[in-house]
Formats: sequence, C-alpha cells, structure tokens
Amino acid sequence: MALARSCRAAFAPLRTQHFHTCSVLAARANASPASSTARRVAVPNLEPFEIDEEIFEDQLPQEDDAPEPTHKYLQQQRTMLYYLRLIEHEMPKLVAYRKPFVPPDASQPLVVRSISYGGEPHPAAAKRTIVVPVARLPLKNEQAIHKFKVLAGVRWTPEPPTDSGISPEEGGGEHGYFKISVEDFPKAAMNLKWASDTIDRLLAAANDLTETFSDIPVDTRHIEARIRKAKKGGHIYGRQTHRPTLKDFPKEWLPAPKPQTESSPGASSS
Repeated sequence: MALARSCRAAFAPLRTQHFHTCSVLAARANASPASSTARRVAVPNLEPFEIDEEIFEDQLPQEDDAPEPTHKYLQQQRTMLYYLRLIEHEMPKLVAYRKPFVPPDASQPLVVRSISYGGEPHPAAAKRTIVVPVARLPLKNEQAIHKFKVLAGVRWTPEPPTDSGISPEEGGGEHGYFKISVEDFPKAAMNLKWASDTIDRLLAAANDLTETFSDIPVDTRHIEARIRKAKKGGHIYGRQTHRPTLKDFPKEWLPAPKPQTESSPGASSS
C-alpha cells in the first residue's frame, strides 16, 4: 500500500486538470475591456486597395482591333489552310496503301450494305441489307429459279434496286435480283446472320422440286405499283406492257360452245 501511495504521489503532477465550461465563461466575463479592445485593434485592415491602371493599360482592348465576326472568319481561313496543307503534304502518302480492285467471283455473289453515321450511335446503324442476282445463286434448273421467284414475292425485282450498288450493265441480271433487309435485332451481326439464314432456307425450298409451283405465275403487282407511283409515263393505263385485248382473255374462261342441232330431213329449205 505504501508503494502504491508513493507511485500516486510521483504521477500526481502528470494528471490532467479537469475544468468546466462555466469557469471559462466566468473568466471571459471578468476579463478587462481593455484586453478585448486590444484584440480588436489587432485585426488587419481589409479595405480594398487602389489598382494602378497603368499596369493593365497594355491589356485593355484597343479601338483599332477587329470585331468578333472578323476573328471568326480568320479562324475559318486558318482551319481551311490547315486541311489544304494536309491534302498537299499528307494525301500523297496514302498511295502506299493503294490496292487494285478485284471484282468478286461466282463464289461471292452477295452484296452486303450497311449504314454508318460516323461512329455516332443510331438505331439504323444495325441495319443490314443483302442484294444478290438470282442467276448467281446455286439453283438447280429453271424450275428452281421459277420457284425461288414465287417464294421471294415482293423481294424479287427484274431490275437491280437503285440503292443496291449494282449497275444494270453488270452481268447476272437475266433472272432478276433478290433483296432482303433486316433491322429487328440490336446488333448488326445478328441482322446479317438472320438475312443469310433466310436466303439459305429459300434456296433449300426452291431446290426441293417435289412441288415446282409451275402453275403459279410470278407476282409482279409490286413492280406495277411502283411504276404507277413514280408517274413517269408507265402509270398510264396499258403502258406497263401493252393494252389488253380480247386475245389476252383466258380461253379456259370462255363458255363451251353449244352443239349445233342437225336439221330434220322433212324441213323445207328456204
């Protein structure tokens, strides 16, 4: 116990002195007003200082400076000059990347088209369109070609579509062209895959000659409607092909002729 008391006596000066806020407030209340005044006088002067205008005189706009439209015009000229320099000095270097054009062979009959907006996201950027001449498709014979046209419906046209990238002067257009476009899926590869699979299914169905569809004519109503809508002379009645006459009336629709009754032998001839 004596040792413990001696230890407490040794560490007594190190103890923290507890105080209360009331004592602090009382000390502030008893402080002399002179000390508080001295503290207020010690606050620095925060009034704004005067600015010497001669220092900023060279930075002020001059009266002879060009207006804002002139600066914009000069900036436009600088931009144009920059691109002209690129054309003059950098464009000739692209010759090293030149490749000769090799036309596609018979193993590559498909023409795939896409739409790009310069990298900006757009719903139509995922659309894919396939155009192919029917004569270059792997069809067995004329019956398969006819069946393919019937199954294609409005997607078959005798002339290449205007936005297909195929010229009418190119070969392979003797049986018309087939066009299919898809934009139902969110990815471009998915749309292209669906269109390619659809063409494969049409080819498989056309080459299956268990039913040739030889008694079904090729539907050309969509072609005639397009001609009428263009109103370039073909919309006038009878100008699409020729003016229909009685010769164009189906003979099987005509009524069967009535058999002529033989005259009786006793009848007097006039």
